[in-house]
Amino acid sequence: MRHLLHEMRTPLGQIIGYGEMLQEEMEDRGQQDLVPDAQKIQGAARKLLELLEDVFQSGPTAVAPAEAAAAAERAGDAGIAPGAEPTGSTAGGRLLLVDDEADNRDLLARRLTKAGYEVTAVEDGTRALHAIESGDFDLVLLDVLMPGLSGLEVLESIRRTRSVSDLPVIMATALAGSQDTVGALRGGANDYVTKPFDMPVVLARIETQLALKRAATEIAALAQQLEIRNAFIRRAFGRYVSDEVVDNLLENPEGLELRGEKRRVTILMSDLRGFSTLTESLAPVQVVSLLNGYLGRMAEIIQAHGGTIDEFLGDAILAFFGAPASREDDAERAVAAAVAMQLAMEDVNRANRDAGLPQVEMGIGIGTGEVIVGNIGSEKRTKYGAVGSPVNLASRIESYTLGGEVLICGETLAAVAKLVRAEPPREVHPKGLEAPIFIHSVRGIRGAYGLELPDSASEWTELADEVPVRFALLEGKQVSEASCSGSFFALSQTGARLRSDDALPELADLRIEILDGSGAPRPGAFYAKVVRAEPGAEGTVLVRFTSRSPALERTLTHALGSQ
Repeated sequence: MRHLLHEMRTPLGQIIGYGEMLQEEMEDRGQQDLVPDAQKIQGAARKLLELLEDVFQSGPTAVAPAEAAAAAERAGDAGIAPGAEPTGSTAGGRLLLVDDEADNRDLLARRLTKAGYEVTAVEDGTRALHAIESGDFDLVLLDVLMPGLSGLEVLESIRRTRSVSDLPVIMATALAGSQDTVGALRGGANDYVTKPFDMPVVLARIETQLALKRAATEIAALAQQLEIRNAFIRRAFGRYVSDEVVDNLLENPEGLELRGEKRRVTILMSDLRGFSTLTESLAPVQVVSLLNGYLGRMAEIIQAHGGTIDEFLGDAILAFFGAPASREDDAERAVAAAVAMQLAMEDVNRANRDAGLPQVEMGIGIGTGEVIVGNIGSEKRTKYGAVGSPVNLASRIESYTLGGEVLICGETLAAVAKLVRAEPPREVHPKGLEAPIFIHSVRGIRGAYGLELPDSASEWTELADEVPVRFALLEGKQVSEASCSGSFFALSQTGARLRSDDALPELADLRIEILDGSGAPRPGAFYAKVVRAEPGAEGTVLVRFTSRSPALERTLTHALGSQ
């Protein structure tokens, strides 16, 4: 009868399975008239399977599980259906066998050992829990019905500390589909086998769970390695791009492809005033120390506001807000970052003074518009960057800034008008643009940011003796060959009032030399920007120093100290 049950289960199961597939195919094709026939086939197979189970469980040839197992052992098939042999384990493992029937333990332990497993057999739930606590098992084969602690109670105790992947548990039950089986699966059992044992099924299910455990262990190891790799990538690339860019590359391998997309972004360009001149009087190690302190602090602020640093260009920073992730408040965060950067310059200069380094000033220009963002470069050298006229616009706007100033274009102002306090617009005509534009000096940003720039007004000292100077206009990066003459008649720590017969346009950059009593230039030129023409005083302009020199420092010390 056992042989008949085994031989009939497989083809009947196949009939039911293929019948279900056939029915689904009919329903997908709209052949509803054929569905009843498929259902009849499945119903007949299920009915025959139920009849076979009833006959086996209640027929005159039925035997107790322990007796059936012992008889199978004596017959030499060890509970295996005639003609079948154990497949054996491909990798082995340590198994804990829990069964209160001595014959069952003995029979199953022998067959599992023969299949290549290391088996420990115990007779009750209490001993099973002690064995698990003191031993290192790969799988537990646990009987459901036992005196004392039941298999379900042992399972519940195991699952308090060991997960289904950490310690697989296969329950042994006398009847598939019983309430005990359902309860075991709900309680965290990985699988179940029915008694009397069909040994190839037992071995197959054990090996399946062990393979899943090995796979879970490998996955956990790979996940740990991946986390270590990702942490390294974040540390390495986080020095150059924002965490957002790194996350995008880690989560989307296609992000490494050389491609681009159009985005509306806000571009921020910052630059130190007169840094090139400043470096001439510093040792290389001092230049690097000053730059690292400045760039490091600015990068922290930009990234804290969700910006992406495109690159460091010497003492300049190019960053954008709106890629790779776009948000409604991109422009607000860019302006808030700029104001915070200017406020942080006090800390930067305090550190510079403590290190014996000169103080520095920074200007920031901001523009908004559509650009192309993506991975730019070659297969060997790539960076995530932005290309488009707004990038050039931000650079042009930055060139008009004074130290401590944040200038924004009209499009940026429109996006942040409700939050930003700005001075009246200035009309400028940047190089490369056909029409003039209006730029606005930001003094603060309200709302959640609550940041205000300090008043930049300086105390002026009228000079009893004017300081003669010679100057030339800067045209781009070139100094004009034509020189002009004039004199400082008032000075402050940040600028001068300059009188000259030569007309000087507003926001023009000047290279200035101080003349001695004979009219010869003193060593050390410095740079300044024309802020505005002085009202009511023809030929007089206000200039703001953008770099300093020893000659200027001596003049300031003498002139301001003697008045």
